[in-house]
Formats: sequence, structure tokens, C-alpha cells
Amino acid sequence: MEELRLDGQVAVITGAGRGLGREHALLLAARGARVLVNDPGVELDGSGGDATPAAEVVDLIRARGGEAEVNLDPVGTVEAGEALIAQALERWGRIDILVNNAGIFTDRYPFLDTTQESFERVLLVHLYGTINCTRAAWPHMAARGYGKVINTTSAVGFVGSVGRMEYGVAKGGIHAFTRTLSLDSLDSGIYVNEISPGAGTRPVSASSEFFTDELLAKFSPHLVSPTVLWLAHPDTTVNGETFTAIAGTTAQVVIGEAHGFGSDEPSPESIRDHADEVFLDEKVYAAGLVRHNEADGQGQVLIARFGNRV
Repeated sequence: MEELRLDGQVAVITGAGRGLGREHALLLAARGARVLVNDPGVELDGSGGDATPAAEVVDLIRARGGEAEVNLDPVGTVEAGEALIAQALERWGRIDILVNNAGIFTDRYPFLDTTQESFERVLLVHLYGTINCTRAAWPHMAARGYGKVINTTSAVGFVGSVGRMEYGVAKGGIHAFTRTLSLDSLDSGIYVNEISPGAGTRPVSASSEFFTDELLAKFSPHLVSPTVLWLAHPDTTVNGETFTAIAGTTAQVVIGEAHGFGSDEPSPESIRDHADEVFLDEKVYAAGLVRHNEADGQGQVLIARFGNRV
């Protein structure tokens, strides 16, 4: 089997000091990419800062014969996005791959406990971090007629999760950004896709009551990164797609609709009487479509279907 390699390419990965971003950086570097490892080393809520996580990833890449640099900019602002991309260009003169992975989190609490500040804080890193880093990289990718942008959404943005309002809204926004941007991205030679990952990282292990230690062990972050590398490779030409990447499983995620009921003169009563046409037919589910009703259980469903090939 021919190995997918990224020799000579430059990848910028946000939030790459720990968890998923760390594994993305290590794998892409192992396959030949030069990696700018962005991570200010903040706590889960975005407070504090520590240069150690990003530096350790860079040291490990270099020890393995790869090439990497540290970036500590806290993504979210226009200025931070521009500084991040400028560093990659100054060091290597190009940017081929942008992986928007950085994020912060909140404790679980009901909607009425959310605040304007809590929304702004989470949206700044997740959504505006994705937008501003992409905006900064875009003209340089477009000038070369090539680029790969890989965003990080979440099932929480599609099906929800109890007590994760700000996070879900941010991830839903990233999905909308990805899909809309992809509609004209190929005119510039840029491919825009997103992953919806699941792994036993800090926020999951700290806040999820659904995952036991044994189950978390099956959700290693390194099982997500192969999907990122596949999307980052020049031979992968999908665009505008969303892929679940959980516990060794990669699956396309789609937003669709049922065949539906139509009438020239619809009435509430006619809709009621044809409600079976409004919903998806059971045959669709029998053919393989999986409908998740809550994000926390999604990974467990995948384990039940496919096992874990670790």
C-alpha cells in the first residue's frame, strides 16, 4: 500500500500542543510536512498560558527528524490569525495546509446560566479563530492556486449535547462557514472540508459522564489524525464535506431531507394526514443511514457497529 506523504508541504495547526492537535502535528510531520505548532497552552476555559505543550511537540518532531516551529498566538482575533500565517510564510515561504483545531470549553450548565460573555469567549476561539486564520491564509493559497483547509466541527453542533450550548453554537457556525466557503473555494484551487472528531481528550474526560475510563481508552486521539492527513493530501479532492472521525471510524456526514409531502394548497390537516411522507422512510435507515439524537452517545454507537481496531 502506497504511503500518503506530504514532503515539502507546510502545515499550520492551531491548538496543537495537546490532544487532537498534537496528534495531527506529529502525524503530518512524520509524513514529511513542515509544521507550525500553534498553542498558547491555556486552560480548558481559556485562562492562563504555558509555552511548554507546544514546545514539547516541536522538540518531539525535531527529535524524529522532522521540521517544526512554535507559535503561541491565542487564535481568535484578526491580528492573531495574521501573525500565525505570517510566521509560517517567513519561515518556509508558503502554506499548503491549515488545520483549524483550537478550542476552549465550559462546564455543563443549563441555557439560563449562559451569558453574553460565555458565548463571546467560546465563539472567539472556535468560530472566529477558524474564520480569521482561514482569512489570513486564503490569499497566499489562492496566489499559488492550491490549499487545504480542514476545520473542526462537532456532532454537538448538529445534534446537540446537554449543557453545551455555547460549544454547540460555535461548532454549528463552523459547519456553516465550511459549507459556504467551499461553494466557491475551488475557483481558487483550495479544498475546504471539516472533521467531526471524538476522542478521550481533556475536555471529554473532564466533563463527560457517559465515558468510563475503559471506554475513553478506546477513543485515542491518534485514531482521528489519519482522517486529517487523508484530507490534507493533494490526491484527496473532496470538497465541502464533513467526516466523522471517532475511534478509528471515518464516515461522511450529510444534511439531507425526506422526500416530503407537497400540495398546491397545503393545510395543517393535509400535512397531518400525510405526516408519514414528511419524515424519512424506515428504508433509508435500513440502508445504512444512522441518526444520532445526542452527541455523547455517537461514539458508543460507532464502537458497537465497528468495534475498535486499536
